[in-house]
Amino acid sequence: MAKTKAAGKTKEKSRRPGKRLGVKIFGGQEIKTGQIIVRQNGTKFLPGKGVKVGRDFTLFSLRNGIVSFKKNKGKQVVSVL
Repeated sequence: MAKTKAAGKTKEKSRRPGKRLGVKIFGGQEIKTGQIIVRQNGTKFLPGKGVKVGRDFTLFSLRNGIVSFKKNKGKQVVSVL
């Protein structure tokens, strides 16, 4: 009978690389069409004008312009002006 059960499972978690989430382009910076603004899990940031959501909740630009962040009901709205 084994003393420890499935010991290898818990060790493997710590070896995985991070997901590289977060804001990639900040407010006031210029952006081109298709560039990623935010990588996120869930909708911490909401899309505004000129921004669309990918299947993994990534926000990306639909046009060239300048990124702006505004607060709306506890969540931040990202727009490209």
